[in-house]
Amino acid sequence: IEEVMESCPDRVFAFDELGPLNLVPTPGVCWAERKRPQRLPANYHKFSGVRQFFACYHVGQDQLWGRMEKKKGRRPTLRALKSIRARVPKRKRIYVILDNLNHHKGKDIRRWAEDKNVELLFTPTYASWANPIECHLGAIRHFVLKNCNYPSHRDLAARLHAYLRWRNANRRDPKLLRVMGAEQRKIRAEK
Repeated sequence: IEEVMESCPDRVFAFDELGPLNLVPTPGVCWAERKRPQRLPANYHKFSGVRQFFACYHVGQDQLWGRMEKKKGRRPTLRALKSIRARVPKRKRIYVILDNLNHHKGKDIRRWAEDKNVELLFTPTYASWANPIECHLGAIRHFVLKNCNYPSHRDLAARLHAYLRWRNANRRDPKLLRVMGAEQRKIRAEK
């Protein structure tokens, strides 16, 4: 993984899932008027189910994108991998860093990867620090999921994609760099 990241970062991608994403009020930090703290509403009934966010990261271009899916599985994983493959001309070999989840190792995914000139690089077990997308998922948790109460999955997806557009346009924003630095330190501590 380190070798391809140093030798050809323009053809290296990282992939991971974030979820399950549930529509529950989530605590966080915010400014509130004195003696008027922000209250979390009760959430007794959950009729909307959960969603998964499949995140993709282009290491060389420092670009982040993704898609919401109803569940994990081989098909949603394959759709995300196809979105990665579409970023680089088919004649060039690309490398995708991902974890050892069984959905990532299916025969259909391996066959597709061979046919499309994609090499899958699996991180070792308990080595999430080896995947460069992990600190970006932490930033998504911080900026999108903390201190939130989304009424629907459509609103959550809209906010997620708005964050991704902002993040790709403001890669050097001090607040973003501070959050990502904290996430990197946390991930390295696991190492």
